[in-house]
Amino acid sequence: MRLLPSAVHRFIGGTLVTLFAAGAALAQDVPADGGGVAGQALDMTMAAHLTPWGMFMQADWVVKTVMIGLLLASVATWTVLIAKSVELRRARAVQRAGFASVDSAQSLAQAIQAGSREDGVLAEMTAAASLELRLSADALQDVDGVKERVALRLQRIEATAGRRIAVGTGLLATIGATSPFIGLFGTVWGIMNAFIGIADSKATNLAVVAPGIAEALLATAFGLIAAIPAVVIYNHFTRQIAAYRGLVADTGAAVMRIVSRDLSRGMVGRADLRLVAE
Repeated sequence: MRLLPSAVHRFIGGTLVTLFAAGAALAQDVPADGGGVAGQALDMTMAAHLTPWGMFMQADWVVKTVMIGLLLASVATWTVLIAKSVELRRARAVQRAGFASVDSAQSLAQAIQAGSREDGVLAEMTAAASLELRLSADALQDVDGVKERVALRLQRIEATAGRRIAVGTGLLATIGATSPFIGLFGTVWGIMNAFIGIADSKATNLAVVAPGIAEALLATAFGLIAAIPAVVIYNHFTRQIAAYRGLVADTGAAVMRIVSRDLSRGMVGRADLRLVAE
């Protein structure tokens, strides 16, 4: 996922170059000694206003709203990181145990008993396989048809498990994609207000230009602070979810092997179906 398109990069770069050039030109109007005592007082005032908190408090209400929204987005990102990490760790551990159990089972009945001890996808898969075998009790001679129907049921369970484990990652993708643009909106709004303030005050010294531009750029900084971790965490979860889906697919393949083995051995008869149903 890319944080910003190249066109936005060029726009920000051009804006910053223009602002820095304007600031350098205006700085030439300020005396080298800062105007004595008045210059020192001005420097102290600017230093107080150009802290992150001071810039936030001096910002326009629109820029403040943008910053608060981006801060909340950052909090949501770290909340999803903690919650989803715990969920994925548990789900992968359960799935690995379930796969080990079903892979060593000799029959579907044993797999069902193993699945009853696991609180995961294995129980759903063995239940779906046994259900299809019961529904196909009068057509067991068509082995390929039974296998196909069981495989379709297992595929739907795999898809459902994948969607369930991915809940919450869409928020990370949204934050990572939109936060830079939201921050850029706050920057543009702040720069507009800074230029309007310059025009109203008819002042050309750096003390008038710097605070407004700094406040505006702070919004872009907030946007990047929210977006960069969201993108990194989203990519991390994408890899973790892919690994989990691989485990689910391996479990489904193991269940299919057991069903195919039972069908080939002729073990799925009326008595076997009653055992499976139990």
